[in-house]
Amino acid sequence: MWVRMTKLLYAVGIAVIFFLFGVEAGADPGLLPDRRRAQFQNEPGHVLVPFLFNLPGIGSGYGFLGAATNVGGSYTDVSGTLFGGDVNGQAVGIDSIHLIPKRLILDIGGAHLSRVSVQSYSQRGMAADQNDYSVAVFGDAVIGGGRLAATFMERRFEIYLGDYGVSSRLKSLSDRRGETIINAEDGPKARANTTVLGTLFDLTDDSFDPRRGGRLDLSLWRTLPQGSGPDFYWVDYSATAYIPLGSRSTWAFNYFGSDAHVLKEGETDPGAVEQDLGLDCGSVTDPEEQTQCRQFVDSTVAENKFGTATALGGLSRLRSYSEGRYRGAHARFLGTELRWNLTDEYKPFNIYIMKDIRTAVQIALFYEIGTVADRASDLGETTRSSYGAGMRLVTASGVVYRLDLATGQEGFEPSIFFQYPWELL
Repeated sequence: MWVRMTKLLYAVGIAVIFFLFGVEAGADPGLLPDRRRAQFQNEPGHVLVPFLFNLPGIGSGYGFLGAATNVGGSYTDVSGTLFGGDVNGQAVGIDSIHLIPKRLILDIGGAHLSRVSVQSYSQRGMAADQNDYSVAVFGDAVIGGGRLAATFMERRFEIYLGDYGVSSRLKSLSDRRGETIINAEDGPKARANTTVLGTLFDLTDDSFDPRRGGRLDLSLWRTLPQGSGPDFYWVDYSATAYIPLGSRSTWAFNYFGSDAHVLKEGETDPGAVEQDLGLDCGSVTDPEEQTQCRQFVDSTVAENKFGTATALGGLSRLRSYSEGRYRGAHARFLGTELRWNLTDEYKPFNIYIMKDIRTAVQIALFYEIGTVADRASDLGETTRSSYGAGMRLVTASGVVYRLDLATGQEGFEPSIFFQYPWELL
């Protein structure tokens, strides 16, 4: 099924390209839904709030968020946050800088993390048990990058180019209870640079809050080899259909796939990888902890051999699972979400810590299923699903405040975030 869906998606992509060029050349655009509103909004807003977070796979903590949207009546948004707890650091972003008004748009951002923990499961793919993981603790992490997008035809067609860099150092490996298994000694500071080239076809009635039509996003990601890592790229493709329900609600369906392709394998000798990471698993006396140390090394070896596609789990896809829960060289995902708009309005609000214009209050019901594997032939042998409900506040500034309550085979997971699911990088 997954292979047939992939071939169908490529065919749809080619058809959409020819259709859009036909519209640009003067063909009858009657099949395109009319836009419900102007696609560049400059209504100013702001939010200034303390917050608590609990992100499975990353950790819990506290922070302070400040953001100003459409600053000074422009189209530019500025945001910043400070956070502590299991993750310590700062982040800042400037979005929608119009280098050429309504045509060429730049987003830039960066973050510094003094400490961050990442769950590393005993196996890639779908086989690892919920509690069968260790925790890799990284420090001195710096993340930065930007994305440049050229947009045309009321944002119906976009081409984008992005470049992102990250550097970090492995500090230690802990068990799931937080007890240290081994400290990394003299491990090098790992660096990675990723470039993305993509195109977006948006045949909907609104690029921010679509209620009818379809959307197709195709992107090519390339990670340059660093140290003993692999030289590989991966391709993401996401197709979403929006079926209107009445005059203001919609039923959305999403298909997502991601495939990694290795140009040159990285280091696959476990001993060499262990040394590169600054670990000495043989020095760990507890047999169970030594096994966890070697499993972490084996996971790095698998990544060097097969590459890694976009993972499933977290805020965007398979929302009842931890962030990046399922990792492998290939991923497939199907999701559906019923978005029932309780209101359809244009109502300003100002509650001191938050100012904007409310355009809709929404209830969502969703169901998702996905599969991941290192070999494409193994896709679909094991799947995981999640389902649940959520509430959204849609604003004129282009921000969607989202609360989701999801459950699945590994339990219940609430999340609070921004923007619709399936649209996060």
